[in-house]
Amino acid sequence: MRLVADLHTHSIASGHAYSTINEIAEAAARKELDMVAITDHGPAMPGAPHAYYFGNLHVLPEIICDVEVLKGVEANIIDFEGNIDLPVEYLKKLDIVLAGLHAVCYPGGTKEQNTRALIKAMENPQVDIIVHPGNPAYPIDEYQIVKAAIENNTVLEINNSSLTVSRMGSCENCLQIARVAKEKGARIVIGSDAHISCDVGNLSTSLEMVMKVGFTEEEILNTSVNSIKEYLRGKGRKRFAAH
Repeated sequence: MRLVADLHTHSIASGHAYSTINEIAEAAARKELDMVAITDHGPAMPGAPHAYYFGNLHVLPEIICDVEVLKGVEANIIDFEGNIDLPVEYLKKLDIVLAGLHAVCYPGGTKEQNTRALIKAMENPQVDIIVHPGNPAYPIDEYQIVKAAIENNTVLEINNSSLTVSRMGSCENCLQIARVAKEKGARIVIGSDAHISCDVGNLSTSLEMVMKVGFTEEEILNTSVNSIKEYLRGKGRKRFAAH
């Protein structure tokens, strides 16, 4: 099974990543990806860019190194009500919006509070993907999360970095999320969460996991550029609106 896009990468603008946007695109081209999303952290993350950075992403070319580039954000969920750290006027201008829980931006809570935070974030029509929901620092009810993802047409990420270099202890949780998503018919996406260009397109560990669970190409968002565009069009992303 071939993954054609990496929809979760970070440039030096995130403050704790180490490659430029051009370097990320070059890496994506070397990995023979057709599409890459630049999803720097929202402004609540220490060292992350101001909201103006996201408002100015329109200056990026749509194609760099023959790779289609999506202009996005990994927004930070900041409370138990699922609020995120970028105003809606900026979110509406982006091609893709990821959202997740991060220690320095989110207070952390009980299983019920964490589950509520993710569900409320998914109820935000501007949120397209929930990232690394398997983080053991934030226990959740996987069944409720998958149910909400289906109801809100939101995709859940199986994060390759969580299984390899970060958020240690995520494997069991990610596997459970994948199993429940498969059982209930939720769509998933596999993201590298690359913070350096050499990790762009590193998706194999997560892919191996979900294939063992039984996921097909149709159930994984980033097996097709057309599927990605169709999904984002359905979420109201202007770049992919029918003309």
